[in-house]
Amino acid sequence: MADNTDLGGKLALVTGGGRGIGRAVSLALARLGASVAINYSGSEAAAAETRKLIRERGGRAEIFRADVSDFKLCEEMFARVEDTLGGVDILVNNAGITRDGLLVRMTPEEFTAVLNVNLFGAFTCLKLASRYMIKKRWGRVVSIASVAGLVGNAGQANYAASKAGVIALTKSAARELGRRGITVNAVAPGFIETDMTAPLGGDIRAEMLKNIPENRFGAPEDVAAAVIFLCSEGAAYITGQTLAVDGGMTMGG
Repeated sequence: MADNTDLGGKLALVTGGGRGIGRAVSLALARLGASVAINYSGSEAAAAETRKLIRERGGRAEIFRADVSDFKLCEEMFARVEDTLGGVDILVNNAGITRDGLLVRMTPEEFTAVLNVNLFGAFTCLKLASRYMIKKRWGRVVSIASVAGLVGNAGQANYAASKAGVIALTKSAARELGRRGITVNAVAPGFIETDMTAPLGGDIRAEMLKNIPENRFGAPEDVAAAVIFLCSEGAAYITGQTLAVDGGMTMGG
């Protein structure tokens, strides 16, 4: 029986692949044989560290800078990826930002910035990656949403709206691309220990822990495991779905 998790010969592009969930996903994909294009916008050092970790384990990886909210820059990035590594087979839309604040105090700029990166960026990369996947009649797209996109979150109207949009984008793209051999799914992490959640105070963390049946916060590797499954042949008949990786916090919300 063939190994359903073997990704040898596939090329994966991971946006925001330099740290946190993006790094864990990049390492996991490489471990299963995929070549990895690591996208970053801010920290070249973090992306280079992810590349180093992959290469130390015998994998193939390169880094590519582009702000996913800029369509032209993303077009150029996909062209560079093709020239360097080949056409994209797997896309993981992970790049994201937060600009938290209560709705009554949130500025239009804060709302728009989050939507541009988290939602428009996912659309941009999905659109560009699908060109390669359609030609190959095979592809895997996994977008990192959030439980905030399922149930909302006070102080994160912009973030929750962007992630709810990612979920709807996932469903629509799945309907369009299914007949081309392309699956499109989303993973909705709960409270994951990353640089993004590190600044939260102890009181907030304790309160959130009360709502998690598993009684622990997640690790980036927990999310990466779900992404890997959805990229595998074992998930070939799964599309348009959102898998919550949250320790039971939303119970399907």
